[in-house]
Amino acid sequence: VHNNVKTLGWVAFFGGFGQDMILPILPIFYSSVLGLSKEAIGLIEGSLTTIVSIFKILSGVLSDRLKKRKTITFIGYLLSAISRFLFGFIVAPWQAFALRLADGIGKGTKDAPRDALVAQSAKEGKMGFSFGYQRMLDTLGSALGPLATAGLLLLLAEGGMRYRIIFYIAGAISAVTLLLIAVFVTEKKEDDTKERSKFDFSLLKGNFLFFLIIMLIFTLGNSSDSYLILRAQNVGVSVIAIPVIYALFNMFYAVFAVPAGSLSDKIGRVRVMQAGWLIYALSYLGFALAKQQWQIWVVYIFYGMYYATTEGIAKALVARLVPDSKRGTAYGFFNASLGIMTLPANLIAGYLWDHVSPSSMFYFGAACALAAFILITFSKLEKVSKP
Repeated sequence: VHNNVKTLGWVAFFGGFGQDMILPILPIFYSSVLGLSKEAIGLIEGSLTTIVSIFKILSGVLSDRLKKRKTITFIGYLLSAISRFLFGFIVAPWQAFALRLADGIGKGTKDAPRDALVAQSAKEGKMGFSFGYQRMLDTLGSALGPLATAGLLLLLAEGGMRYRIIFYIAGAISAVTLLLIAVFVTEKKEDDTKERSKFDFSLLKGNFLFFLIIMLIFTLGNSSDSYLILRAQNVGVSVIAIPVIYALFNMFYAVFAVPAGSLSDKIGRVRVMQAGWLIYALSYLGFALAKQQWQIWVVYIFYGMYYATTEGIAKALVARLVPDSKRGTAYGFFNASLGIMTLPANLIAGYLWDHVSPSSMFYFGAACALAAFILITFSKLEKVSKP
């Protein structure tokens, strides 16, 4: 494994750890400490999603044009680390809004150039493994972050100050990413005589465009995982048990990410993604039909396997569909388009939940997954994805 792949995996671990330390307590901090209304909270977090999507495209294009992927990745992680640490000092809603936007700019800035660095550094025949390795460590951090927060909440005295202490710690942990990038990540020097990548839409054609369309169809039925938590509560799972289930889901995701990535190197990206989408459809049918608490635990395990067989592998497939000089831009379009699609996906899910039934949104998600499965089966992408 290339040193960059190893390092960027641990960068993702500490970044995910810091991010997921604060996510479970943000809504409580907003309402109980800052006194924000639900509408204000929705405005802040909704704006964050939009900002992240915009900057994913901009940073991808910029990284291809400037050939400074390491620098842009560093800047993204720097913004996130600073904003998370400073969150412990805020006393006014506008400060929360500003810092969450800064964190969103950081998250949007780092993703595309980081993915391009992984693709550039992956050894021949190890693209799937490399992205699987990164997803494994990223997810492991996301599993341990909430558990660390839960432990700190038990240790610290009740009151607003304990949330602020968690923000300080999360910011410090996020700052470890900066040391790793600065010291251990290297960027291959490219020929300056080559034409620099321009900001255009020339990538949006052929196999890449078709894959993007398939992913958008799938994402239309892939609403926020918050609905899974609501479904768990709906079936009767206790509030205390939900973080444990969430950690279990992330652990299965982490365990299967590398084997799934390695398998895609051997049999092709498309075949593994097909398996992942079938697992997703079965998981959503499980959420729709679940009547007892133990069934939710089992379905969450399957859901973790879906993530392992699709997240990193989709990025490995993108690397095969575009030239290296355009990968930053391609990952920008890929990541941003999926982020933008979450808004209609969540609106559809919420409407179906409220006006039809909680199960109906899961049936819709399963149907979108099967539609994507059928489209990719009859596409030419499998030939491209083969090792």
